[in-house]
Amino acid sequence: MRNRSMAMVLRGRKILMIETFRFNRTIFELPGGGIEAGETPEEAAVRELKEECGLVGTVIRPLNTLHCKNGSTEYVFLLDVPENQEAIVGSDPEVPEGGVQAIKNVCWKELHELSEKDRAFLWAYGLMDVEGFFEEVLSWGDEVSYPGR
Repeated sequence: MRNRSMAMVLRGRKILMIETFRFNRTIFELPGGGIEAGETPEEAAVRELKEECGLVGTVIRPLNTLHCKNGSTEYVFLLDVPENQEAIVGSDPEVPEGGVQAIKNVCWKELHELSEKDRAFLWAYGLMDVEGFFEEVLSWGDEVSYPGR
């Protein structure tokens, strides 16, 4: 498995997400993909954002590094994108020739618009370390919720 980099881009309380259909369900995830030979994780995050969303971003800072059970590493960076840039549905060049593009849509989502599963990945990727999101979680109170129970 190759190492991967992901880009987290925010506009206020909204998070840039790509909508894909994988694992027999619609998933909202961060733009990202495999790190190419000779490329730094930061460069990969910027490139993936451009390929998948048509946005030119700059790295603000790293958010998290995850060491996956398959032996690969995932890097997550907070990126800045000028307000005048509009996200578009790009493509995933890692899809084999003749294969179906996984990216169905690019959108800005607030936390309450995402499933528990998709939010769980955002927490793992470092969203709690982004200004305003830790405070939002504290405002949720102490009630225990668990989907399906």
